[in-house]
Amino acid sequence: MDPKTFSTRWKQEPLPLVAILRGITPAQACEAADILLSCGFHWLEVPLNSPEPLESIRLMRKTVGSEGFIGAGTVLTVEQVDQVADCGGQLIISPNCDPEVIRHSVKRGLISMPGVMTPSEAFSAIASGASALKLFPAEHVTPAITKAFRAVVPHDVACLPVGGIQPNAAQMRSYIQAGANGFGLGGGLYQAGMSMNLLRERAQAYQKAWRECAE
Repeated sequence: MDPKTFSTRWKQEPLPLVAILRGITPAQACEAADILLSCGFHWLEVPLNSPEPLESIRLMRKTVGSEGFIGAGTVLTVEQVDQVADCGGQLIISPNCDPEVIRHSVKRGLISMPGVMTPSEAFSAIASGASALKLFPAEHVTPAITKAFRAVVPHDVACLPVGGIQPNAAQMRSYIQAGANGFGLGGGLYQAGMSMNLLRERAQAYQKAWRECAE
């Protein structure tokens, strides 16, 4: 998906947040997907360093159907891109900017969201066909740095800070005012082994914070 098409689709998203489910198991995958959908989340990521990640992606894809997008995080090789595509994944999210991985994701018809931390990485990712940019880690890519990114990155390329984002409307607003287009949520939303009730509580907290931010 090219950046303009992704950006247009993303702007229509009422809850522009990617749920990162690092450590989730196939046994929890379907229930977690149902809970997140009920809380307004439509973009779900299973990092490949989770237990049996491809099976979780396959199960979540069946659960979500056409209501959302499922994919993998911590994707580092073209072989992993193929594995994700073959099990029905739609998103390829990486912690780094690897042009080969980006180009192969595009070739397979997947949404590519590589991690970048510098303008050089950002423009390398864009030139390689990235659908959007993951500003990672957000603990270092502050709102001030995000604003500097947005001064040079084309407006039709979505930028999503990931790392340390809390269910805090003030924190979210500081990034949005700097030009961010949403967020990826990791340990603040999900941690391996947590109860599904707690996942629901956290998802609702992020949903509430985003609504307050958007107001």
